[in-house]
Amino acid sequence: MSPVLQNPNSELYTSVRCGASAPPDPASAPPDPASDPPRWKKVLYERQPFPDNYVDRSFLEELRKNIYVRRYSYWAVVFESAMVIQQLCSVCSFSVVWWYMDQDLLSPQKLCGVGLAFALLGYLLFDAVDSGAGRKECGRTRWDDLKSSLVFIAFTYGFSPVLKTLTESISTDTIYAMSVLMLIGHLVFFDYGANAAVVSSTVSINMAIFASVCLASRLPRSLHAFTMVTFAIQIFALWPSLQRKLRAYTPRTYICVTFHFALFSVAGLLSISGVGAFLFFLLLTSVAFICPYYLIRLQLFKDNIHGPWDEAEIMEDLSRFLD
Repeated sequence: MSPVLQNPNSELYTSVRCGASAPPDPASAPPDPASDPPRWKKVLYERQPFPDNYVDRSFLEELRKNIYVRRYSYWAVVFESAMVIQQLCSVCSFSVVWWYMDQDLLSPQKLCGVGLAFALLGYLLFDAVDSGAGRKECGRTRWDDLKSSLVFIAFTYGFSPVLKTLTESISTDTIYAMSVLMLIGHLVFFDYGANAAVVSSTVSINMAIFASVCLASRLPRSLHAFTMVTFAIQIFALWPSLQRKLRAYTPRTYICVTFHFALFSVAGLLSISGVGAFLFFLLLTSVAFICPYYLIRLQLFKDNIHGPWDEAEIMEDLSRFLD
């Protein structure tokens, strides 16, 4: 007969057989680590039995390739390359004009007259393209533009003797080397419309003006230096502003002007050196047609991967917190 045990805290009786144990309760048994391993969670606020660099099998499931690849059209890239062509032609035209003045084949009076005529024509065209909308937005009047032009001309003409003698202690070879480096830097840092860290319009225009001052110091007289610096301002600062507006409002006119500007630059260089004109023509052709083709072809080999290892990006507009 089985003994009967009484629970002192209860009025009920429980019978237990001697020599036999009660079966374990599955619900109250501790979990077996081997049968149910802990699952890794992608959180930082919870302590987990995994090393810091641990990832599970689902890590590569979020791998994505080429999700931000941009598809290019050939003629659209050719159109965008026109800005590069114009800057190359600007540098070429500036160099040709300087050579003509240095060889006394072009008088500063003629260059001043032609530059003034083109400046007035470009000024009127700049307002006519957008019907004066840009002028209304910035709040500038024609009187303000006239005063700025007169101040610039007066200061440049007054300091032209200083510019003429500024680099007398520097050798001519050094001046030429610095000018070439500055013009190359102008082309590198110029704002072609790309969102890149190397782009700096201020650095680009300053390097171009520095090159013009260096080259102007090697011209015969102070009037030559004044004319050369003024021409540099027109072709490196004012001309790109007009081209940007033509590109935005009248693309066909923009392409037509770029084509004729390229012909003028090649023809001017041809009058100095046939080999140089041929090489410059090949450069323009490569930039306009060959480089866009290779850009589109190389897009087929692009293989960008994205996944959980990418830096977090805040997609929400947080500008309201800056007010």
